[in-house]
Amino acid sequence: MTTAAETQRVALSFEDGITRFIEVEEDQTIVDAAYKARINIPFDCRDGACGTCKAFCESGEYEEGDYIDEALTDAEADEGYILCCQTYPLSEMLVNVPITSAAAKTGAATLIGTITELEQLSPSTIRFAVEIKDRESLTYLPGQYMNIAPPNADFHRSYSFSSGPSDDIVTFLVKYTPGGLMTTYLTEQAKVGDELNLTGPMGSFFLREPNSPLLLLAGGTGLAPILAILERLAELEDYDKPVRLVFGATKNHDIVEVERLNSYKDKLKDFDWFTVVSDPAEEHERKGYVTDHLDPDEHLHNGDADVYLCGPPPMVEAVRTYLGALDNPPTNFYYEKFTPQGTGDGGTEKVTVTRESDETSRTLTVESSQVESGQVHSRVADSEAQFQALNALEVGVASLVIDLLDEEDFEEMTRLAEEANRHIDGSVIADADGFITANTAFHEFLFRRSGNEAMLQAYRSLRTEEVMVRDLQDGSQIEPEIPSDHLKFIEALRSRDMAAVREVVGHHTEIAVSTMSTAIRAQSGE
Repeated sequence: MTTAAETQRVALSFEDGITRFIEVEEDQTIVDAAYKARINIPFDCRDGACGTCKAFCESGEYEEGDYIDEALTDAEADEGYILCCQTYPLSEMLVNVPITSAAAKTGAATLIGTITELEQLSPSTIRFAVEIKDRESLTYLPGQYMNIAPPNADFHRSYSFSSGPSDDIVTFLVKYTPGGLMTTYLTEQAKVGDELNLTGPMGSFFLREPNSPLLLLAGGTGLAPILAILERLAELEDYDKPVRLVFGATKNHDIVEVERLNSYKDKLKDFDWFTVVSDPAEEHERKGYVTDHLDPDEHLHNGDADVYLCGPPPMVEAVRTYLGALDNPPTNFYYEKFTPQGTGDGGTEKVTVTRESDETSRTLTVESSQVESGQVHSRVADSEAQFQALNALEVGVASLVIDLLDEEDFEEMTRLAEEANRHIDGSVIADADGFITANTAFHEFLFRRSGNEAMLQAYRSLRTEEVMVRDLQDGSQIEPEIPSDHLKFIEALRSRDMAAVREVVGHHTEIAVSTMSTAIRAQSGE
């Protein structure tokens, strides 16, 4: 177990895009540290009994404390949910708190910065750098933005950091908009040494803990948060997954920061990038839209990649439509689009949070006057996660009982397998309810036989039966090898061959995931 340091930094990300960082001492829970920082995370009991302070841990290690199942189920804990009143951080953490910052009686901080660089990179792009007077007080996640205003101005504009969170000087990219308030200020009035007011950090578009290949998509100055993400990835010595960037632009002169982008080929273990230009009058190797040049195998890894996109609204909607139509949509899709028509008048902005779910995905959208951020999580991925977890548990329980099983056990398992197989007609499930009930009994047998209550509860907490009830129906297609896999599993156990057990369980997981994915797509009409 990781040893806790004296303090750990915890990022609290609220529904309206505001992020607050707190320092949690060794003997403090997240709730205690938050209240010390005057952030009111809701709670009722402090004893792990009510579940009021339930939140989701995006990344980090922690001691989960004591609680009852009514407050936090084992399945929720396995997914990453925590009770803030019971959680002791053991490392830096990122926690999604399911309320707005206003409800927590907190908000973004306003800082003073001085312009240290101001450069027009191209006819369409301005870059400026800012030295924050109290840099240590500014902590942000790669991908987030700040609301920036000149002194005494009655307007602000939202700009994403193009620098990494570790950089001393922070940088931003701005789209040149003729007649725009900030464009006019930056090109006609601002000079090095001038001060700016910066409020934030803000935004729910930021790099999550990277455990998968990444596809990064940028449109125009939407490159800024992507650069911040790349900067953070370059700091992670152990990250070796493929990272691909597609940079979309209207004209050739919109392609900026080329030297910096090329530098990541040396900084990252497996990185490559290319550009796409949409203006038909331009000469460029790749013309059209970003979606015209995506390869689902190389760039999306058959759905295993996480996708991050920042760009103008038409690009975001086009990519979202493209990804949604794939047979294997990405496991996680995070996007942000800036809306130039936003008022940004300096007043308190209304933030709208929307949750939606359908047959194929779960979506969370956070919208303000200038920015819309969203995340789409594939329901196929949710189903796959259940069966991958079952894979590990079944191999584990098999290793516990393989030397204990006798012929009576094998006869009972065969009976259960045949009962499950009876409800399958070739490649179709004839009776979904009957199959699910019998299949669950078959897979549960070893967990009951082990006599290990913790293993049995771990199996039941996976919700695989719930997922199957939700997605399978009479007439659903099923991989035809599933019935024979049931019997091969029994024979591998009878032979006391753990290598064969692992092979059968692994194969069974693959075709079970395929069956569930097919069922989900069929429900959605694809």
